[in-house]
Amino acid sequence: MTNTGLKNLDVTIAYIGGGSINWALGLMADLAADKHLAAEVRLYDIDRAAAEENARLGARFAEVSEGTPARYSVAATMEEALRGADVVVVSILPGSFSDMAEDINIPSRYGVPQAVGDTVGPGGFVRALRSIPMMMEIGRAIGQHAPDAYVCNLTNPMSVLTGALYRAFPGIKCWGECHEVTKLRKQVAWLANRSAGEALYTHRDVEVNVLGINHFTFVDRIALAGQDMLPAYRAFAEEFQAGWVAHEPDPEDRWAQYYDDRSRVKFDLFRRFGIPAAAGDRHLVEFLPAAEYLTQPQDWDFGLTPVEFRIEDNAEKRRRRAALLAGEGQVSAKRSDEALVDQIIALKSGGSHVSNVNLPNRGQIENLPMGAIVESNAMFSGLGVTPMMAGRLPEGLALIVNDHATRQSALLEAVAEGHHDGLFDLFRTDPLVAPLGGNEARQMFSDMVRATSKHLPDRLVKEVA
Repeated sequence: MTNTGLKNLDVTIAYIGGGSINWALGLMADLAADKHLAAEVRLYDIDRAAAEENARLGARFAEVSEGTPARYSVAATMEEALRGADVVVVSILPGSFSDMAEDINIPSRYGVPQAVGDTVGPGGFVRALRSIPMMMEIGRAIGQHAPDAYVCNLTNPMSVLTGALYRAFPGIKCWGECHEVTKLRKQVAWLANRSAGEALYTHRDVEVNVLGINHFTFVDRIALAGQDMLPAYRAFAEEFQAGWVAHEPDPEDRWAQYYDDRSRVKFDLFRRFGIPAAAGDRHLVEFLPAAEYLTQPQDWDFGLTPVEFRIEDNAEKRRRRAALLAGEGQVSAKRSDEALVDQIIALKSGGSHVSNVNLPNRGQIENLPMGAIVESNAMFSGLGVTPMMAGRLPEGLALIVNDHATRQSALLEAVAEGHHDGLFDLFRTDPLVAPLGGNEARQMFSDMVRATSKHLPDRLVKEVA
């Protein structure tokens, strides 16, 4: 990233979902490590107590800031948080962990496995049903109270919900932010450091040209220090086709067991389609028929993440937050892998920064549907967020991606317009659902809708379930 060298760039950030214990704490650490911004962060959450805890924790991060300490406050209403904001961050949990459990468990009873269940497949579809109205409410509020703000959506299903923000407020200046491509960039840095015999590079030194949709992303160009790294990466994928990790995890590390992978799916997709896959294996497999990878996760070295573990992990994170608030342990100004602070600096300073983000397709990916939310690189600068031309996906991949992108756009349209009668026909065409018979698929859909009915419009539940 290049910048003007300015310091103390004033920025007001409205954080919707400000009680978050994942993204919000990462942003606090990033702001503490930053030396350019003078940030006011307004935290808004329907769980006000959680937002208040984060405000107190933010004050602790401010104490160790390497630049101007960020200021944290709790907003009583969304309007209060948004009014006058320069940047809006949206990071919400659509529903509850019990809803997520049903998103996974009900399909499992019908023989449909899912590794994550938050983007595509039956879990991603139903998660979108309950979250589109929430996101459209946020989008309308932004249009009313912060129409000139830049908006970063961190919430999954990323493509559908970023589209929902645009649908609610067409003039929105919004992008969807995802860190999955970082995994490939870290591999390239590791490969270059191994060749150099020393740790010269990090993922931030790696340049990639990104094409696809969120969580089903690919790259067709890779560069590092001015060198074309694609031939070296091809050799790397062949060398480690049986699996690769930078460091062997502790066998007792349950996080690694459920979240990490050995890139065997990524490498296999590279061989099949000719360009490297960039996202984590757990996400990639859900875009393809289950028989290709999902029915044998142990053979491909990735895990199916149970919601029970997510609940345990969430509880542990809450305990750690409570301990920090009680003065136990230290917070640190430690930069995360995320690019949000770099993006804000570029927007505010007139510098420039390139990130892979999710935006409406205005031609940046030539053979994906116009208007669909796609993932490619964009330039952040004083001119705003400008998509960069990415080119074309290989035709075999484009067929798969077009199918999902078209379904995601149609799902958003159906929910936004209240055309519920076509939802099942969209649901049943997903590659994870399609192998089921029509009656079985309809029953599974009805079961899932009923399980999350408290988050859905009554009319939708009556028409669908």
